Amino acid sequence: MVGRAGSPLPAAMWRAMRRRARSDAPYPPQIYLCPSVSICGYFFSVPPPRKTSARQKVLAQWRGVDLAPIEAAKAVRARDAGKVVSKVLSDLKMDSRRADIEIVKVWNSLIDPNITAHAQPHNLHKGTLFVNVDSSAWLSEIVRYRRKEILDRLQHSFGENLIQKISFRVG
Repeated sequence: MVGRAGSPLPAAMWRAMRRRARSDAPYPPQIYLCPSVSICGYFFSVPPPRKTSARQKVLAQWRGVDLAPIEAAKAVRARDAGKVVSKVLSDLKMDSRRADIEIVKVWNSLIDPNITAHAQPHNLHKGTLFVNVDSSAWLSEIVRYRRKEILDRLQHSFGENLIQKISFRVG
């Protein structure tokens, strides 16, 4: 059966498409390329697919082409920019990096320049500040004579809960 002026689509399909294109439809009509291989080139109004129903599966089998993956790929996947940015920042662990940068700034301003030239904070993990020292001689100097002074200054600046102890290592 031919539906519309020589078109290979059945008349019932044309009627269904016209019904869907009416303004009282729950979704706005959109123009899509005809999915059937035999009639490509015709444009008509079809709503975007929702969930694959039994009817859609039968139609896909009857047409010989399953268009659900193609239509799903063309669907707009817009997301809120605020959610995307917050997700990216949490994936990059920007909060912990910001805290590490703040520790380095305070370290450079509070601690003796002779020590900062040879020792830099590396990481803060569970209340322990890990500091890399460039040589074992400086490691011995800092651990023996300056450890308590450095810890007191950092605890005064950040609070006793954030930095509870300092671990120095050559590296």
